[in-house]
Amino acid sequence: MQSVDYFTPVVDDPYLFGRITGANALSDLYAMGAEPLFALNLVGFPLNDLPAEMLGEILRGGSDIAAEAGISIVGGHSIDDAEPKYGMSVTGKVHPDRIISNAGAREGDLLILTKPIGTGIIATAIKKGVAPRPVVDEAIRWMTTLNRAGAEAMVEIGVLAATDVTGFGLFGHLHEMLAGSGVGAEIEASMVPVIEGAMELLATGIYPGGSEANLDFVAPFVEWGRDISEDTEKILCDAQTSGGLVIAVAEDKKEAMLCALESRGVFNRVIGRVVAAPAGTIKVR
Repeated sequence: MQSVDYFTPVVDDPYLFGRITGANALSDLYAMGAEPLFALNLVGFPLNDLPAEMLGEILRGGSDIAAEAGISIVGGHSIDDAEPKYGMSVTGKVHPDRIISNAGAREGDLLILTKPIGTGIIATAIKKGVAPRPVVDEAIRWMTTLNRAGAEAMVEIGVLAATDVTGFGLFGHLHEMLAGSGVGAEIEASMVPVIEGAMELLATGIYPGGSEANLDFVAPFVEWGRDISEDTEKILCDAQTSGGLVIAVAEDKKEAMLCALESRGVFNRVIGRVVAAPAGTIKVR
């Protein structure tokens, strides 16, 4: 099983950028219940314009997050590029009968989210130079947190569906899982956790173009409650970097799932449930 991901810097610190990118690349494997085995670096860097030491820090960050995941970086490829880019191709393993797909959710399943959202808005604020330091630090803490422990909990309990939350935002990835499963969902907006400070930045007009595209994409599939504010709609579609997992778990396994997450120190919040509805639709209240 393989996955690949890379992107331009979302934070100013090159070491942290490397850690964030590595964690993000690993998330696809964790969402499927796979065990990562090794990784390859993917690098684009303007060596004539930026110091080689900066690239070294990016690679050090990637190496450290790989070590945290228990894997080695065994090689890679680099090119001269006008803008820094970094990522990984990650290889992992999982028994074919134990793959956790994003198409196995069933009516009645509860939906659990393992990280708060808002990193897209905060990353945009960082680029604009207006993100308060405590908000930046909190976003970095979440973006550099591996989904490894959450994946281990899913495998232990035996859930049938999950997805990670990255560029398509919470609702984009949730829609994809629901569409593949042939079901819909009801979401309690007030239960969706948001990184402290993200809503305040959103209120000042900061919102990424990618998040706008996500909002437009899910519009035909979402029924917004009349009390749902425009800013709430936006945050639920915010494009995430190295976000958490959305886990669909049968109601009779809820307590076991929550205990498995909490025993591993994994943040968790029940944000809604899977319902019998047109495939891919989301009702928000």
